[in-house]
Amino acid sequence: MAEDRKSGDGNFSVPVDIDISIEAGDWPGEAALTRLVDRAVLAAFAETGAAGRSELSIVFSDDAHIRGLNASWRGKDKPTNVLSFPAFPFVKGGPLPPMLGDIVLAAETVAREAALEDKPLDNHITHLVIHGLLHLLGYDHEADTEAEEMEAIERSALARLAIPDPYA
Repeated sequence: MAEDRKSGDGNFSVPVDIDISIEAGDWPGEAALTRLVDRAVLAAFAETGAAGRSELSIVFSDDAHIRGLNASWRGKDKPTNVLSFPAFPFVKGGPLPPMLGDIVLAAETVAREAALEDKPLDNHITHLVIHGLLHLLGYDHEADTEAEEMEAIERSALARLAIPDPYA
């Protein structure tokens, strides 16, 4: 279990114990990823109003690993940018479970998308961590109304961090 950390500016305690693992792929260094993850988690929690203590695992991997996960768990034999795996069933707005779950990101897909969309890699990583965390907090984007709600929270969380709207 990761120890409590302060946010990038040192002022706020991150609301969950976060375990960061760099398994594969060309990622920024661990200190940079920790800063990005902490800021993303703080912003998402601020926008959702989620409170309490929990644990979260974030795995920085590659396309080959996430392709296998995507095929096994979603029946889609292709890489994707981020996958979320809840540890416990969670009702949006309910108390946090002891562990939220896992978020897995794929290096090549994330880098390719950032380049195609002409955005800094750090901004895209931050967005995808927020997106993955919102899934673990009970948000989804299968229906249009759900997608609009989730994207609005993502936009607001990113705005807190002075990151431009990725949906604009």
